[in-house]
Amino acid sequence: MPAQPTEKKPGQLPLEKVQEYFDQGFTVVEGFFTEEEIEPCRQSFARLIDNIAQKLYDTGKVKNLYSECNMSERLIRLEKEWPGAVLMLLKLGKLTPEFEAMYQNEKLLNAIEQLVGPEIGASPVWNTRPKTPSHKETDVPWHQDSAYFDLESYKSLIATAWIAFVDATEENGCMQFVRGGQRKGMVVVHECCDNFYLMIKEDELVNRLGVDPEKDFITCPVKAGGNRSDHIRFAMDLRYQDPNRPWGFYGMSKGILLRSPAKPDNIPDWDFYGNQDRYSKIDKLVEKKSGDHLDEFSPFLTGPHMDAWKVAVPSIHTEQFFKEQREKEKQQQQEQQQQ
Repeated sequence: MPAQPTEKKPGQLPLEKVQEYFDQGFTVVEGFFTEEEIEPCRQSFARLIDNIAQKLYDTGKVKNLYSECNMSERLIRLEKEWPGAVLMLLKLGKLTPEFEAMYQNEKLLNAIEQLVGPEIGASPVWNTRPKTPSHKETDVPWHQDSAYFDLESYKSLIATAWIAFVDATEENGCMQFVRGGQRKGMVVVHECCDNFYLMIKEDELVNRLGVDPEKDFITCPVKAGGNRSDHIRFAMDLRYQDPNRPWGFYGMSKGILLRSPAKPDNIPDWDFYGNQDRYSKIDKLVEKKSGDHLDEFSPFLTGPHMDAWKVAVPSIHTEQFFKEQREKEKQQQQEQQQQ
């Protein structure tokens, strides 16, 4: 735990919450944002979904804009008519002005300072999280975030703020944590599962991290800024770290400085941050590996983590990522059979 600020600031966490974060690996803060503070981000989600609907309609992939629907029902209907609409939203990586404002929200930075210290940078990895009903592609298994980063990231404490924009419940997919999973300071074995994500098998959690599933698997419902419910659980995760430490994302993108006592007049360089577009860089990596051209409608979500871990359950995402390798292996097998 870093030395705690001596100056009282809005948004600071009670000391017991800070201690809880370091003891069990997470903490839940109810009512941190007001309805008025999170509403602009909801409107951003609505605009992004509107843009996706228009693109799908203009290219003949859907026959209806569903503009009469709320943003949740609209995305569900788009996904039903053209499977891949939700992945388009995930891959956009569009940091809207409203998302930027949330990332550098003063209350939030005051809380983050208690976790990472006074030097605060925005990690290069952040995500929107539309969790759709009965949608395998947005089911996230047990994992450690560090498994998605490179080895240099292990030198950095990266704190994540997971923010719900509708009430997150056990039914619509709230967060779950393995209490104390960070205590041994190790990244355990992950595998690529049947979607984009990485997974940890339960026996790995028990045997390597020493956790008890009955006591340490914690489900955390979280209220949004207001008391709303919706079919899709909309959320986002924002990551923070000391900007003087390695960014740890395979050299593909870098973070930016948000706050520093040495630079009190610092203005975050959101243009640089947003223009890095890590998903486009990942697509280019996949194009190089597979020989295929990928566009914004491509139904694949991949990443460099697939090179780092075993593919236990192949998916369309891993198969696209390793397409060239698979074709070479198939050709070699055919040649061996002919000999």
